[in-house]
Order: sequence, then C-alpha cells, then structure tokens
Amino acid sequence: MGFQTDAIHAGQEPDPSTGAVVVPIFQTSTYVQEELGKHKGYEYSRTGNPTRAALERNMAVLEGGRHGLAFASGMAATNAVMTLLKSGDHVIGPEGAYGGTPRLFNAILRNFGLDFTYVDMSASENVAKAMRPNTRMVFLETPTNPLMKVSDLAAVAAITRPRNVLLVVDNTFLSPYFQKPLQFGADIVVHSTTKYLNGHSDGVGGVVVLNRDEEAARLKFIQNAAGAILGPFDSWLVLRGVKTLAVRMRQHEANALAIAQYLSKHPKVKKVFYPGLPDHPQFALAKKQMTGFGGMMSFETGSLENARAVLNRVRIWSLAESLGGVESLICHPPTMTHAYFSEEERQRMGVTQGLVRLSTGIEDVEDLLADLERALGVI
Repeated sequence: MGFQTDAIHAGQEPDPSTGAVVVPIFQTSTYVQEELGKHKGYEYSRTGNPTRAALERNMAVLEGGRHGLAFASGMAATNAVMTLLKSGDHVIGPEGAYGGTPRLFNAILRNFGLDFTYVDMSASENVAKAMRPNTRMVFLETPTNPLMKVSDLAAVAAITRPRNVLLVVDNTFLSPYFQKPLQFGADIVVHSTTKYLNGHSDGVGGVVVLNRDEEAARLKFIQNAAGAILGPFDSWLVLRGVKTLAVRMRQHEANALAIAQYLSKHPKVKKVFYPGLPDHPQFALAKKQMTGFGGMMSFETGSLENARAVLNRVRIWSLAESLGGVESLICHPPTMTHAYFSEEERQRMGVTQGLVRLSTGIEDVEDLLADLERALGVI
C-alpha cells in the first residue's frame, strides 16, 4: 500500500461491533474476563488497550517495522529504549541535539552506571573514533535540533552493525513520511508523537518502532512494568492526526522552503540552517536519504538583542516551545529548548544567543513571510 493509504487504514480497521470507521476511544482501565484465565486479549489498560494497540500497529507500518510501542511522551519512549542497557555500558550520543536528550542521559542515567560520549554525527568517522569495547548503543538525531545537521544513516549503520551496537534514531523532525531510518540500517526509531505525527498541538506522546523481536519483547515488558504508557484518548488523537500526515508534511515543507529561501537572501539574517538549501553542508546527503526536507529550520540574527526583537515582534508565529503543529511556532533555543546546557557548551555546539528556530506551519505562506518581514525590520 502507499503511504497515504497506510496512514489512514493501517491498524484502523472498522470497529467489528459497530462498523464505526474511526477507532473508538476505549476509555477503560480493566476488562471483564469470561472465566478464569480466559479473556478477549486485554486484561488491564497499562498492559494493553485497543486504541493504543491500533496506534502501535499504524506506527509500525508507517516506519516499515514489525513492532510499535506507544509511550506517555517522547522522552518516556527514549528512556524506555535506554533501559535496554545495563550499568557499565557506553553510549555514543549526538552533539547539538534536543536539550532534553542529554539532560536525561547526564542528569539521570549516568546515576545508574551508563557512560556517554557526545560527537558531531554529521561526520560518521566521529562515531567510529568514539567506539569503545563496551559501546552498546549509538543514539542519533537527524536532522539535529536546532542546527539541522544531517547524519549519514547507512554510514553509521555500517559502523554499528558489525559490532552488534544498537543504532537508535530520533526521527521526530521528519516523520516517517520524509525519512525511514530502518531502511538505512537503524535498529530502533523513536518519535515524539507530540510533534508532526499528532500535528495539532493537543496531545503529548511518544512511540518506538523496531524490527528486532528480542528487543521488542523487552520493551513490551518495560512498557508494562514501568507504566509510562500512552493513554487511550492521546492514542486516538495521534491516530486522528496521522490520517493527514502526508498532506500536512507536504505543506510544511513547501512553506519552509519558501521561507528558507527568503531568509537566505535577507540582509538582516546572518545564516540559515535548512537542509533543503543547496548551500547546506549535507544537502546532497539529505536529497539521497530523505524524501523531503521538512518544516524545521533555524537562522542566525547576530545577537540576543536582535533575536529578542524578532521574537517579540511576530504575531502569526507564536513564541512557544514544541514543533510540528499546523500553526507556526518560533522559539529561542538558548533560553528555551537548550537552556539545560551551559553557555560554554552552547557556544561550542553553535547554539548562539542570536539563534532563532522556526517550526513552519501550514498557514498561507504570504502571511508568514509578511510577519517575518515586519519582525526583521526592527533589527
């Protein structure tokens, strides 16, 4: 089946009891058993819920995997994946990624004996150099948040696979519509469903997709034992959102490309970070690995004062964290998404005080451009 057909139908068969074309919200905590040891496949909603199960099947199909597991947030999904490891294991993580990821790794998981090394994964040789005998996982994000660096998934997989090191890819920025990491050798894919998969900024969730049966069984156990599951209503919201994922992603990208081209020529903008621009360092790789460039970008204004002027002046672009909704959002990574890092760390990564990040929505692009023109005019 094609992607749009799968997005609408995979895991979402008409309800057998009523014929409803939309998966019902099974808002229940428990299920009556016919007799001792005999039930209809569900016992307790932490263990399994029909609405969540429909979403998990849908996500597995869209990412090209066999197993999907839905969690209470993107970070809950990442945390569950990390609990596949044990004390003494070494993880190679992405330098310059979403701030919540190293916050989880450094402030929490180091306390349980995991060790982390961070490298710029836009150069795959950095991954090879960071390998140790006890390396058990490479966790990468491509494109990175917020500087949009692209990692060569096949090249990294060629490093991890012979060593039996798990390759985990955060695919939130592109969604499975524009990128399918499992096809390039990744072992596990994670998403914050809060973002493009839901698409309407009205729910928080996460999902893990993989082909490996042993790790899937372990994650299913972790999901039930730790309990950070996605509730039925939030599962239904993602199912609702994903039906329009393909058409939304095409409009996100069309708007983002027009805005990136505009910003790249604006005299007040120092630099634009968007993989769909020919001057992006990994433009050729992006075209090869991705079927589209997505709706995320960042640009450099030159100073905190300039960034503040733009952020305070926009009206259609909403100043807020998060991304991937139908509405356009604007944020200041140093004080918002990457506030966890020290100023020295941010400077080393290139997350400067003048950096502004855009999550391009699906409004009329002329209105978005006019709003940015007014805001940049105050610099």
